[in-house]
Amino acid sequence: MQEIQQKERKAWLSLMATSPDGALTKLFAQTAETPAFDWLRPPEIGSVMVRGRTGATGAPFNLGEMTVTRCSLKLSTGEVGHGYVQGRRKEDAESAALVDALMQTEAATELQAAVLSPLSQQVADTKSARARKAASTKVDFFTMARGED
Repeated sequence: MQEIQQKERKAWLSLMATSPDGALTKLFAQTAETPAFDWLRPPEIGSVMVRGRTGATGAPFNLGEMTVTRCSLKLSTGEVGHGYVQGRRKEDAESAALVDALMQTEAATELQAAVLSPLSQQVADTKSARARKAASTKVDFFTMARGED
């Protein structure tokens, strides 16, 4: 049971971390009032090293640094939420931390329907639009004769 909850939490944290600028804050603001909380770590901007692998299987290498914003908070009911987002977006990091904490309460079903599902659909739409745009620029090299005659 705990492993399933960890996988679900990992999925919603990943979704919020990669969400478009302002989308999470907008969706969260439409749901309900912000609950009372105390900061464990107020929003702060920093950078993380992004690692890659050649061909997705090779040895890891440092690709470069990426700016992130992070924060942690504790609801008055005791749940702790963490928010990490790409870029310099303090409001989105706060919203991510609040959603993370509230997803550990009885409000999880409502938040899933009101925030996470629409956000997931928005991210999927953005990815498919980007894929369509990239596919339209694809070049296929085809020759009738190979020139070996």
